[in-house]
Amino acid sequence: MAALDRWERRLGAVAHVIPYFVLTVTTVLYALFTTHSAAERWFTYGVVAFGYAWMAWWFTLHPAWRGRTDLMAVFIGGLVVFYAVLGLREHWFGAVSYAVYVFASEVLRGRWMFFVVALTAVLAALSLFGGYPASAEAPAFWLLMVVFVVLACTFTYVGHVTTEQARLRKELLEENEGLHAQLLVQAHEAGVQDERHRLAGEIHDTLAQGLTGIITQLSAATPVDWERRVAVAAGLARSNLAEARRSVHALRPPALDSGALPEALDEVASGWSTVYGVPVSVTLTGAARAMHPEVEVALLRTAQEALANVAKHAAASRVGLTLSYMEDVVTLDVRDDGVGFDLTSPSSGFGLPAMRHRVHRLSGALFVESEPGSGTAISARVPA
Repeated sequence: MAALDRWERRLGAVAHVIPYFVLTVTTVLYALFTTHSAAERWFTYGVVAFGYAWMAWWFTLHPAWRGRTDLMAVFIGGLVVFYAVLGLREHWFGAVSYAVYVFASEVLRGRWMFFVVALTAVLAALSLFGGYPASAEAPAFWLLMVVFVVLACTFTYVGHVTTEQARLRKELLEENEGLHAQLLVQAHEAGVQDERHRLAGEIHDTLAQGLTGIITQLSAATPVDWERRVAVAAGLARSNLAEARRSVHALRPPALDSGALPEALDEVASGWSTVYGVPVSVTLTGAARAMHPEVEVALLRTAQEALANVAKHAAASRVGLTLSYMEDVVTLDVRDDGVGFDLTSPSSGFGLPAMRHRVHRLSGALFVESEPGSGTAISARVPA
């Protein structure tokens, strides 16, 4: 959308410069190829200067006026009078009709636009003949005038329709961008809600039950068996502490606490390579930038799960991780040269479904490519 806006601004700037260019070229031609007297020339130059000043004051220097119908009516009316005086004075200035066409099609709408365009086409025909011709040339004049009017109105209509279609397409693109942003927000909210449910379930199934067991053991302790019950309670407390640490670790991986995602991937890959003795290369493409913590966590967890699958099943001799920052998405690719597997065969593992669920929560996509004997490639793509 930004690129489209830039091109529209550039085309608009070129269209607004051309009337000045045409007026300059026709003035030069008039100065070189006419035999008017000095007084007539200076009068013509004065009219040309008026045209420059009129276009600059009413249109170029005051862009805010272009939306005001009353001011633009004065501007276009003065421009038509200017062209009539100049074009009927010397046929070289017939091409200045282009300026009227450009400005009329931009600031006028409906029947007034076509009226001004048709009137300008009539003036262009009169300019070509140096005024209304003699009776012998009248049929040719009327024929040419009809052609000028039809062509000018047709091209104005086509330009108007094209401009309106471009405006509607731009509005649709902006609406789609808004819907996309809304979907991302909804996906984020759904992910947050999902994570809350997950944590609530873990707290209920582990921490709450463990604390209940500790209270039960301590409440039931008697002088006879208090040592055994305290030992059981201490065991439950240690187990609950481990569960609490695991839950905290799931919220924010320690590797991300000390660095950004690329550094965290380097740390994870280096640690995995040290444990399993398989070399891992980490490649970064694009300009790294800060992202939402959930996106970084999802990609890092995907990399960890993919490496865990390589260690369990792939028997690979090397692994490659590629993190790619693009304009609106970030992609993580994990490739190995291991034994691969048949994608059509059902799997009882939880690795791939867990990765796919984690990526889909962020409105992303997970792609898996593998064949027996040809290694495996996993690609996770999420909105940045």
